[in-house]
Amino acid sequence: MSDLVRNVSDTARWVATYRARESTRKDALFRDPLAEQLAGERGRAIAKVASKHSEWALITRTKLIDDLVAELVAEGYDVVLNLAAGFDTRPYRLELPPDLLWVEADLPALLREKAELIGGEKARCKLESVAVDLADPAARRAFLERYTTLGKRVAVISEGLVIYLDESVVTDLTRDLLAYPSVQSWILDFNSPRINAETTRSMGAALSNAPFKFAPPNGVAFFEALGWRARDVRSLFHAGARLKRLPLWMRPFALLPGPDPRNPKNERWSAVVRLQRAP
Repeated sequence: MSDLVRNVSDTARWVATYRARESTRKDALFRDPLAEQLAGERGRAIAKVASKHSEWALITRTKLIDDLVAELVAEGYDVVLNLAAGFDTRPYRLELPPDLLWVEADLPALLREKAELIGGEKARCKLESVAVDLADPAARRAFLERYTTLGKRVAVISEGLVIYLDESVVTDLTRDLLAYPSVQSWILDFNSPRINAETTRSMGAALSNAPFKFAPPNGVAFFEALGWRARDVRSLFHAGARLKRLPLWMRPFALLPGPDPRNPKNERWSAVVRLQRAP
């Protein structure tokens, strides 16, 4: 079981499995025709041992980020930097302007495999894949130095990334992004300590090679203290109820207010957040 998720990159297959399942629904929140081939047998095997709540949560996360990307496009952002892009397929499935530059950054082996699995599929915007180890501070800054200069309004997406990082690394990344004035928005997701702990317990050894780490007890205040402003905080639980992906028995609880996103403490809380550069 401990070698089912060999590293963080394998979680991309897990998420692709859920996107493939969602795509078969009559009421699908999105359609991803590439997800099935990206998931593969390993992705489906991980999904079998995953937390029973992970499917609705990750499908909801996907939809919320899709919606935020549409908002970025409407606001005139011209570059999207997708950090630790994994098997994300938004450049292929979303309605994006053909002149938008989408840069997906991840480890070389993962990008090679993704290219092989996708084959000759054509992206709907300008797409560049960049092999980089984002955990290496020098490599990360060199990447940002180059690609933040390619547009006037740059947005960063780090879906499913920071939860696997040490708090010190998240702090460094947060400051690195603020060092480049063209980076005006950052879309990310993270959990409260309780969600991380419960997911780790439910999946046991399956996550031993990709443990959940980052879960600030002060929520979005962690990023605000470092210079960002939380423009939009979207609870996965409440959005899952609204989108009718939350199990029926849980939906009545979504009528109750959620924890304070700046002080979730040990409550169950997870969210997609859009941060904006503070004035």
